[in-house]
Amino acid sequence: MTGSNLWKRLFKRVDQATEIALHIAGATVQHRNPFEQLEAFRNQDELSEEFIEKWVMEFYMPSINRLDDQTMEAFVTASKEITQEIIQQLLGDFDWRPRIVGAYFAAIKGYTDLTDIIGVHLLKSEVCYAGLGYALALATFGGDQSKEYLKMYLDFYLKQKDLWFDQNSVLAALHLISPDEASSYFNSWQEYISDKPYHDLSNNIEGMIKSVNIVKQIRQASN
Repeated sequence: MTGSNLWKRLFKRVDQATEIALHIAGATVQHRNPFEQLEAFRNQDELSEEFIEKWVMEFYMPSINRLDDQTMEAFVTASKEITQEIIQQLLGDFDWRPRIVGAYFAAIKGYTDLTDIIGVHLLKSEVCYAGLGYALALATFGGDQSKEYLKMYLDFYLKQKDLWFDQNSVLAALHLISPDEASSYFNSWQEYISDKPYHDLSNNIEGMIKSVNIVKQIRQASN
């Protein structure tokens, strides 16, 4: 089954091959949530191998706040060529790899028109790993729209103690936009991490600040 159609099999009984494909794409935890009725942006067609090789392979693995010189230059070079249409194609795939790359480049290019696409992906949390990229993009965009998506996420997912998703990155992103509003989640955060001794929000905030600064460096170098 192609990646563009995998999402249709969430919450359904599937054969082993489909289960493996979902897992590889990042749908490692299938969970019910109040955002299922929101319509996520989906590609109609599968991404080509050439597209993935050019726009995904070099960018999905590195932590954006710890880029080596070669990868930093690759981001700068790609940012000069990439368009909003290409970024939407990245975000419209089901696999976490194109999605996180799309979120990175949306942040770098400052494409706030993509806030709803990224915000809905964050709320639905269909695949793992990409949430960090969504949170970074929203933190970079700033503004009320981004803030509301982050708060909606926290209102639900901080109450789901069994879901070890992106609560830390999202709260760090909200802290960058509105420290006062982020502080209102302190009690919920403490309850969420009561059985997670290695969660350190200060480290997440520091990492998010570094990531936003790297995004700004790439943007400046590519203009």
